[in-house]
Amino acid sequence: MGDHVRVEEIQPPGTGNAICGPVEKAVLAGVVHGGVHVYAGAAEVSLPCRFGSVPPLADGFQRREMPAESGCVVLTGTGGVGKTQMAADFTGRAWADGAVRASAWVSAGSRDEVVTAYAGWARQLRGGVPDDPDGAVAWLLSWLGSTTEPWLVVLDDVADPRDLHGLWPPESANGQVVVTTRRQDSALRAARRRVVPVGLFTSEQSRACLGEHLRDPDLMVGADDLIRELGDLPLAVAHAGAYLADRNLSCERYLARWHDRDRTLPSLFPPDAELPEGQARTVAVTWSLSVDRADRLEPAGLARPLLHIAALLDPNGIPVRILTAPPVLAYLDTTTENAWDALTCLNRLSLITLHATTVRVHALVQRATREQATAADLAARSKVAADALLSVWPDPEPDAALSAALRANTAALDAAAGPHLWANGGYPTLFHAAQSLHEAGQVTAAREYYSALRTASVHHYGPDHPRTLHARINAAASRGESGDVLGASTECVELLADCVRLLGSDNLLTLVTRNHLATWRGRGGDPAGAVAEFEGLLADCLRVFGPEHRSTLYVRNNLASWRSHCGDRTGARAEFESLLADRLRVLGVDHPDTMVTRNNMATLRAEAGDIAGALTEFEGLLADYLRILGPKHPKTLLVQANIATWRGYTGEAGAALAAFETGLAEQTRVLGPTHPDTLRSRANIAYWTARTGNTADSIAKYEALLADRARILGPNHPETRYTRFNLDYVRNLVGEGGAREDESPPGPDHITGR
Repeated sequence: MGDHVRVEEIQPPGTGNAICGPVEKAVLAGVVHGGVHVYAGAAEVSLPCRFGSVPPLADGFQRREMPAESGCVVLTGTGGVGKTQMAADFTGRAWADGAVRASAWVSAGSRDEVVTAYAGWARQLRGGVPDDPDGAVAWLLSWLGSTTEPWLVVLDDVADPRDLHGLWPPESANGQVVVTTRRQDSALRAARRRVVPVGLFTSEQSRACLGEHLRDPDLMVGADDLIRELGDLPLAVAHAGAYLADRNLSCERYLARWHDRDRTLPSLFPPDAELPEGQARTVAVTWSLSVDRADRLEPAGLARPLLHIAALLDPNGIPVRILTAPPVLAYLDTTTENAWDALTCLNRLSLITLHATTVRVHALVQRATREQATAADLAARSKVAADALLSVWPDPEPDAALSAALRANTAALDAAAGPHLWANGGYPTLFHAAQSLHEAGQVTAAREYYSALRTASVHHYGPDHPRTLHARINAAASRGESGDVLGASTECVELLADCVRLLGSDNLLTLVTRNHLATWRGRGGDPAGAVAEFEGLLADCLRVFGPEHRSTLYVRNNLASWRSHCGDRTGARAEFESLLADRLRVLGVDHPDTMVTRNNMATLRAEAGDIAGALTEFEGLLADYLRILGPKHPKTLLVQANIATWRGYTGEAGAALAAFETGLAEQTRVLGPTHPDTLRSRANIAYWTARTGNTADSIAKYEALLADRARILGPNHPETRYTRFNLDYVRNLVGEGGAREDESPPGPDHITGR
């Protein structure tokens, strides 16, 4: 059916009215002032009609199904997840199956593009539509709402939902609308539109996509590792596959280039001239456009620098409190409210995924963002991120999940900008993360972390720098905590000589080293020697720091503890009472050091035989821990374990066993199965199981615990040896001769919190 040519005469004003276009019947009664444009009531539409250029499906395309129902579907997600490819696949199949008689592919980057496309489609559908775009658009939308013919409209890459105001295709039982966009604005969810988040490939889809590019199985060696590095981002996987195929590179060889810090993303993907058909943008350009758009949203100019901070942190979860911390606000020169709004701008453009308390960013978005920064900018932002982490790190740490997230973000920051942290003063965050590991009971991981920090400090500052000595002190301490008491003592002897030589006898690091050395001497089997060392150290701390300095109070605590180990419980009790009074006065009732002293005093009271009085003290301490730290904190769980132990000694073995079994479930959930406190609860369960008469079950529990302690703590750790002794004792109980006379019966693991 041919197009109708529109004819219109322009008459001078006052000469009459024009009847334009092909009109079968028209009646004009009287005089009408102004032009009258009359169009045929029954439009002759040319069908089937396909408008616009549908992008071809990329090599290695992996089908992901669209929702089956009619109506409007909005595909939203970050650049590169394959929204356009999904829409193109849907459009091609709908047309091939004859499911639609009219379809239009509309590039929706601006309102002008949409209006121009609508007008072009209207003219392709029917001749004689108005020449002016607005008239053509009005006719098209009216026809879509009234026709009984099935139709499909794809609005691809909508840049701003406001551009579609008045241009949304009408709701129709015969129509289907598919929108692709990086935006997640609430406006997209109106009028019964279904928003469908488009995510990443599965690992199987990523491998299949690579496999279609790399036909040679030898080139697929290392594919799984490469897929993990690419984060299953469809565009990145496809572009990497094309790059590898063109250069006959295996995934393994490509990974060597990927990990080369001197290479940037543009050098790891095809250049513009080599991009596959239908893919006009590289990975980096795809996100750069999104950042530009996000940064123009209100509050303008904040989204980009905030993304640069997020690009240095953990892609799997950044606590929002880090990105709204005072150091970040100072760097952005803005408010908490504006920082939050900037995060929502990034979320609206699908550059991040924003939840109430957490932000997630794809690792490739982070890398592309970091590569846009100069070295000076990266150094400055890494210091901001490090300071922000420290500013939100709680002390004490009542939330194990938050602590783990802060450590993960510190590790990500170290990997992204490690050398800058040592140069710009951001290194304390690294040491704080190591201390957090130790507080969480991950002694082996803490030892490895401190050892790495020591090596890094030597590299950046040299062996004699105070920061290096600080790193050596912590490395030696973590070595002892992990069970290598002799090795820790040897390190401390060497370290003490260096501290005295470089810093002097009265320097804090020197005195801290002496404290550690005395501790390892006691744990190595010489408690009397430890008491003598602490007595000398206390005298020096009093002279250097005075009686109220926290370090002085700490040494007094250790001296009292080792006096107790030597059997002087009366002297230890008196010292703890004096120490408690001073800590209450100097530090306050809720200070962690004060709470530790109360725990130690209750333990001494129980060991002296006053279990009932000790239980009263423990119950009061537990109430305060619950108030201050909450029910999940390791210190709270520790006091609950002490209460269970001493109740067992009053003859309530069954109650003690039940309490430890209940506590173990909570400890495993909060602390993890390898935490020393979790292992101690398992030891106590084995012990109280034997005390209730179930020796066979006790043996099985001790055997499992011994294997785990040997694996986690090492075969020579004191707690591993203690477990081995208890296991042997219980085994002897079921033997023919029973226990030997020279053996003392085992006891529960000591959980004192000293």
